[in-house]
Amino acid sequence: MSDKPIKIPGPDHPITTERNQARVVVTLGGRVIADTRDALALREATYPAVQYIPREDVDMPLLERTDHSSHCPYKGDASYFSIPLGGERSRNAVWTYENPHAAVAAIKDRLAFYPDRVDKIEEIQP
Repeated sequence: MSDKPIKIPGPDHPITTERNQARVVVTLGGRVIADTRDALALREATYPAVQYIPREDVDMPLLERTDHSSHCPYKGDASYFSIPLGGERSRNAVWTYENPHAAVAAIKDRLAFYPDRVDKIEEIQP
Protein backbone atom coordinates (compact mmCIF):
# COMPACT_ATOMS: atom_id res chain seq x y z
CA MET A 1 0.00 0.00 0.00
CA SER A 2 1.41 3.37 -1.01
CA ASP A 3 1.17 6.49 1.10
CA LYS A 4 1.50 8.66 -2.03
CA PRO A 5 -1.65 10.59 -2.88
CA ILE A 6 -3.68 9.66 -5.95
CA LYS A 7 -5.73 12.41 -7.54
CA ILE A 8 -8.31 11.96 -10.28
CA PRO A 9 -8.35 14.48 -13.15
CA GLY A 10 -11.48 16.59 -13.23
CA PRO A 11 -12.78 20.07 -14.02
CA ASP A 12 -10.31 21.71 -11.64
CA HIS A 13 -7.34 19.79 -13.10
CA PRO A 14 -8.22 18.27 -16.50
CA ILE A 15 -5.96 15.78 -18.26
CA THR A 16 -6.62 14.54 -21.78
CA THR A 17 -4.65 12.39 -24.20
CA GLU A 18 -5.18 12.23 -27.93
CA ARG A 19 -3.22 10.90 -30.87
CA ASN A 20 -1.08 13.60 -32.45
CA GLN A 21 -1.72 13.65 -36.20
CA ALA A 22 1.71 15.17 -36.77
CA ARG A 23 5.00 13.33 -37.10
CA VAL A 24 7.07 14.06 -33.97
CA VAL A 25 10.87 14.13 -34.27
CA VAL A 26 13.26 14.67 -31.34
CA THR A 27 16.87 15.62 -32.15
CA LEU A 28 20.02 16.19 -30.12
CA GLY A 29 23.57 16.80 -31.29
CA GLY A 30 22.65 16.19 -34.92
CA ARG A 31 21.11 12.79 -34.11
CA VAL A 32 17.49 11.73 -34.33
CA ILE A 33 16.60 10.41 -30.87
CA ALA A 34 12.93 9.72 -31.65
CA ASP A 35 10.80 9.73 -34.79
CA THR A 36 7.14 8.74 -34.65
CA ARG A 37 3.77 9.09 -36.27
CA ASP A 38 2.17 7.60 -33.16
CA ALA A 39 2.73 10.21 -30.43
CA LEU A 40 0.09 10.86 -27.80
CA ALA A 41 -0.35 14.50 -26.83
CA LEU A 42 -1.12 14.79 -23.12
CA ARG A 43 -2.70 18.06 -22.07
CA GLU A 44 -2.77 18.71 -18.34
CA ALA A 45 -4.50 21.73 -16.84
CA THR A 46 -2.79 24.88 -18.18
CA TYR A 47 0.58 23.25 -18.96
CA PRO A 48 1.84 22.98 -22.55
CA ALA A 49 1.03 19.68 -24.29
CA VAL A 50 3.59 16.91 -23.80
CA GLN A 51 4.29 14.37 -26.54
CA TYR A 52 4.50 10.76 -25.29
CA ILE A 53 6.35 8.59 -27.81
CA PRO A 54 6.26 4.78 -28.08
CA ARG A 55 9.58 3.16 -27.13
CA GLU A 56 9.79 1.37 -30.46
CA ASP A 57 10.08 4.80 -32.12
CA VAL A 58 12.94 5.92 -29.85
CA ASP A 59 16.61 5.04 -30.40
CA MET A 60 16.80 3.37 -26.98
CA PRO A 61 20.55 2.55 -27.16
CA LEU A 62 21.14 6.34 -27.03
CA LEU A 63 19.40 6.52 -23.64
CA GLU A 64 20.72 5.52 -20.24
CA ARG A 65 18.34 4.78 -17.36
CA THR A 66 19.06 6.75 -14.18
CA ASP A 67 18.00 6.23 -10.59
CA HIS A 68 16.08 9.53 -10.58
CA SER A 69 12.33 9.33 -10.00
CA SER A 70 9.43 11.65 -9.30
CA HIS A 71 5.78 11.36 -8.34
CA CYS A 72 2.73 13.06 -9.81
CA PRO A 73 -0.49 12.52 -7.87
CA TYR A 74 -2.43 12.51 -11.18
CA LYS A 75 -0.14 10.23 -13.22
CA GLY A 76 1.95 8.16 -10.79
CA ASP A 77 5.66 7.45 -10.40
CA ALA A 78 8.00 8.49 -13.22
CA SER A 79 11.33 6.91 -14.10
CA TYR A 80 14.03 8.78 -16.00
CA PHE A 81 16.67 8.37 -18.70
CA SER A 82 19.61 10.56 -19.62
CA ILE A 83 20.96 11.05 -23.13
CA PRO A 84 24.77 10.82 -22.74
CA LEU A 85 25.22 12.38 -26.21
CA GLY A 86 23.96 15.69 -24.74
CA GLY A 87 26.29 15.72 -21.74
CA GLU A 88 25.19 17.29 -18.46
CA ARG A 89 22.43 19.27 -20.21
CA SER A 90 20.64 16.03 -21.12
CA ARG A 91 20.77 14.39 -17.71
CA ASN A 92 17.31 13.04 -16.82
CA ALA A 93 16.04 14.48 -20.11
CA VAL A 94 13.47 11.74 -20.66
CA TRP A 95 10.72 10.44 -18.40
CA THR A 96 8.28 7.58 -18.51
CA TYR A 97 5.36 6.24 -16.48
CA GLU A 98 5.75 2.47 -16.45
CA ASN A 99 2.75 1.93 -14.15
CA PRO A 100 0.60 5.06 -14.53
CA HIS A 101 -2.66 5.65 -12.73
CA ALA A 102 -5.73 4.34 -14.56
CA ALA A 103 -6.83 7.81 -15.70
CA VAL A 104 -3.72 8.11 -17.89
CA ALA A 105 -3.13 4.44 -18.75
CA ALA A 106 -2.59 5.36 -22.42
CA ILE A 107 0.88 6.80 -21.66
CA LYS A 108 2.17 3.56 -20.11
CA ASP A 109 5.77 2.88 -21.18
CA ARG A 110 5.84 5.83 -23.59
CA LEU A 111 8.66 8.38 -23.33
CA ALA A 112 8.49 12.15 -23.00
CA PHE A 113 11.35 14.62 -23.47
CA TYR A 114 12.13 17.92 -21.71
CA PRO A 115 12.32 20.51 -24.52
CA ASP A 116 15.24 22.35 -22.90
CA ARG A 117 17.33 19.16 -22.62
CA VAL A 118 17.23 18.27 -26.33
CA ASP A 119 17.86 20.45 -29.38
CA LYS A 120 14.37 20.20 -30.84
CA ILE A 121 11.00 18.49 -30.54
CA GLU A 122 9.50 19.08 -33.94
CA GLU A 123 5.90 18.46 -34.98
CA ILE A 124 5.72 17.98 -38.75
CA GLN A 125 2.16 18.34 -40.00
CA PRO A 126 0.92 15.74 -42.52
